[in-house]
Amino acid sequence: MRRVALRLSTLNRGLLTPGRGLTQGLQNPEKQSVFHIHEVRDKLREIVGASTNWRDHVKAMEERKLLHSILAKSQEALPPRKMKDSYVEVLLPLGSQPELREKYLTVQNTVRFGRILEDLDSLGVLICYMHTKIHSAKMSPLSIVTALVDKIDMCKKSLSPEQDIKLSGHVSWVGKTSMEVKMQMFQPSAKSCKFTTFSNSPGSFLPLALGPCSVQALTASGLHGSEFSPVLEATFVMVARDSENKGSAFVNPLILEGPEEEALFRQGELNKGRRVAFSSMSLLKMAPSAEERMTIHEMFLNTLDQKTISFQSRVLPPNAVWMEHSKLKSLEICHPQERNIFNRIFGGFLMRKAYELGWATACNFGGSRPFVVAVDDIMFQKPVEVGSLLFLSAQVCFTQGKYMQVRVHSEVASLHNREHTTTNVFHFTFMSENEVPLVFPRTYGGKQPDCSSLKREELVKHIFLLSDCCRKRTDASAQSTSLGDGAFQALQPRRGSGCSAHLAVG
Repeated sequence: MRRVALRLSTLNRGLLTPGRGLTQGLQNPEKQSVFHIHEVRDKLREIVGASTNWRDHVKAMEERKLLHSILAKSQEALPPRKMKDSYVEVLLPLGSQPELREKYLTVQNTVRFGRILEDLDSLGVLICYMHTKIHSAKMSPLSIVTALVDKIDMCKKSLSPEQDIKLSGHVSWVGKTSMEVKMQMFQPSAKSCKFTTFSNSPGSFLPLALGPCSVQALTASGLHGSEFSPVLEATFVMVARDSENKGSAFVNPLILEGPEEEALFRQGELNKGRRVAFSSMSLLKMAPSAEERMTIHEMFLNTLDQKTISFQSRVLPPNAVWMEHSKLKSLEICHPQERNIFNRIFGGFLMRKAYELGWATACNFGGSRPFVVAVDDIMFQKPVEVGSLLFLSAQVCFTQGKYMQVRVHSEVASLHNREHTTTNVFHFTFMSENEVPLVFPRTYGGKQPDCSSLKREELVKHIFLLSDCCRKRTDASAQSTSLGDGAFQALQPRRGSGCSAHLAVG
């Protein structure tokens, strides 16, 4: 059974509990400093020498070209690092700083999950810069970018905006040019979830002093006094590029201390192998299996109008909706305000916009307020340039009971040549307050939609495949960059293959 199938089975019994990876709480709180959420982006700008003024961004990037000479020629030339070297803790003081709370507040008095995605993306990049830090250099010669959000699991239905949030994370696996980052998020709670703590020896895994937040905020939050319970666990994959973000760059190797770190590293190796395996099974490279073809045909027969026996005549089973009727679309203009430290559009902004459209799609489809329970396979295939037009399209791809999987596809249109390019594919799992209808693809030979979720679980595989495999692949590929339904259904490979160029390295 695939990972998401296991997740849905778990969700039927209750919300997820976090697994092995990070430590909750601190062993020597009096010796440690905590990074304020507002300091994260400032620290990243300092590390790469990015300008805070859009008019100066060209000059700042020209200065980064000079850092190319200090890039390592091989991984062996870099000093190895420990997992604790990249460990970072960040405070999001929603409870103790009401003026910050407004930015994160929903009308239902919960925390905006899209904002959390932005914070996780920034934190993941900062963690990698701590792992690759060159103490003798003022600025890092590396350009570290997000390649893939492998998974984000929630172990709480919603987050309270009246309590502070603590985020922490570290590098858990490295290849030659890529790194896997594990992060967790905590909130104070009277009852803690059971989870595996990550500690090897007394005094190990101390967070770095990155820039202390105010003593008042620490005291008010109870960061070192209250019991924090895990509410979220995330795994990101980041890649290192050269100073101009044009080619790959080597990252520091990892020293493993103790059985828990060895287990984390082995899991990272397994994750890499899984991504490469799924890439090789892409429908763009391999025909559907006999089992998949049989499932496609069975589902087609189940929706065939027996009175007419025609490909064009289809009937819905009871309590079902055609998949195409679940779509919602949006358009964003990518302004300089949303740029990242490398003057492309911030990946966290893209995730927030995709999530908000996905949430609206789930809300519109289910007829009640949805809650996010998991995020999978956010593939960053191409950067989004400032000034682009960003087209987002979301649709419900699978339902089971109260649960829905929503896929969001994004493409950009250049203002100069009007070309349309797929940049990201997002997958969100929502839980509705009520039972939701089933979804069925309408056409047996429709243009190829999302294939990146095909191996997510056996239960959803046949739904995605139904409208994948009967129309000519060449026609679908030729139309994948248009603005029609073919583009918004996205000609994508199976799960993980969108980042194969990055993730197969190392």
